[in-house]
Amino acid sequence: MSRPDTFDPPPGARAYSLRTRRGEFAVVDAPVADGVEARGVALLLPGFTGSKEDFNPLHLPLAERGYRTVAVDGRGQFESDGPESDESAYAQDELARDVLAQAEALEAAAPLHLLGHSLGGQISRAAVLLDHSPFRSLTLMASGPAHIAPSQQQRVKLLRDALAVMTMAEVWDAIQAMEAPEETATGGLDGGLDSREDLRRRWLSTRPAQLLVTGRQLCAEPDRVAELAGVPLPFHVLSGALDDTWPLTLLDEMAVRLNARRTVIEGAEHSPNTDRPLATARAVADFWDSV
Repeated sequence: MSRPDTFDPPPGARAYSLRTRRGEFAVVDAPVADGVEARGVALLLPGFTGSKEDFNPLHLPLAERGYRTVAVDGRGQFESDGPESDESAYAQDELARDVLAQAEALEAAAPLHLLGHSLGGQISRAAVLLDHSPFRSLTLMASGPAHIAPSQQQRVKLLRDALAVMTMAEVWDAIQAMEAPEETATGGLDGGLDSREDLRRRWLSTRPAQLLVTGRQLCAEPDRVAELAGVPLPFHVLSGALDDTWPLTLLDEMAVRLNARRTVIEGAEHSPNTDRPLATARAVADFWDSV
């Protein structure tokens, strides 16, 4: 999961509930920086176990490049409501239709740039395949062509098995017990003890059914790249220099199949948005500028 240093919205950004025809969704909405010419609007979708806060480090640098960015919690993620046990509500097609409703509700003057991280990339792809007209481009960030790597499938299966017999709080405690002692004591990659408490709050607020269904989706996702290649949009495949969820060779091949721009962020792994936010924002804005 992405681990932002802070869950507080960046200066100038606004956290609110976006009303759509499919319900309300929690967003962080960051306007274009003062004195900068507006160049577009982007909708940002987080990954598995993530939330809108995963994009906090990107908002300001993208605002300075002229882009308003709206990061959203999907149905059942963190601060967006969702059913506790109705798994059908979290089918990929349902989540994709949520994205189309979010795009419609933003009422941007021009089509949106769409960016999805990991699971969010596959949901973004499904939305574009349903209807590409609300979008100007699609960026797939650390999001591969089909199911996740076998090692990650094992981790997802462990989580699903745990959720079948444990509460969310018990699963969280078990995860923390398996982390390195120095990370537990200092916050490690989480950015400190305050951030760790935010991560716990996010975990406990996420609906178990959402994790169960989207986890299965990640383990069984078919290769839909040929189908996506037929959509008349510019594509961008961006990743860190290391990724244990989808091997870089698969991401490279996907970019070729999509005739997409390919960016590798040195020094970043599966979450370039938090590992190397300035380099990631620069690459994303350069792509958006080009289209």
